[in-house]
Amino acid sequence: MYVFMTNGTVDYLQRLRNQYPNEHMLLVHDGENGLLVHETEGKSVFHEPRSYEVLDAVGSLGGSFVVCNNIPVTDEGRPLFEHRFQQRARLIEKEPGFVAIRVLRPLKSDTYVIMTTWENESAFRRWQQSKAYEKAHEKRGTEKGIDQQQSIFPRPSYVTTYTVIKEG
Repeated sequence: MYVFMTNGTVDYLQRLRNQYPNEHMLLVHDGENGLLVHETEGKSVFHEPRSYEVLDAVGSLGGSFVVCNNIPVTDEGRPLFEHRFQQRARLIEKEPGFVAIRVLRPLKSDTYVIMTTWENESAFRRWQQSKAYEKAHEKRGTEKGIDQQQSIFPRPSYVTTYTVIKEG
């Protein structure tokens, strides 16, 4: 499975989504700009998308709040990074308000995306305060934590959040 993303104005992206009613797309915005996410087994309908292979998927993209952890990884670091995500605790899936997760391997860049979708922002914030979040991130900041493997990260990661725009 693949995920393709493109940015633009919300109006433009709504028109684009409406042109492909049989495709699985999620339209989101960050308050200023829109992002259209296309999940498919086939090819992208976008002209110049950011392209990803789905390494792990749970749930169906939806909800009303989306969090993307954008993590640049060196070519040499990809196997270690992917191994760590394959070994993840999988506790997030049991959290109230969790909708979906996608672990996305970039096809044309160095930035992986860990996308989670939630029923609402409050559900995500509760997850951040939970014991399950602590467990999932318990090695962070320690010598065993992937965040301490500086040689595999060419620059800092960053988080982007979005609100889902419902069809209609």
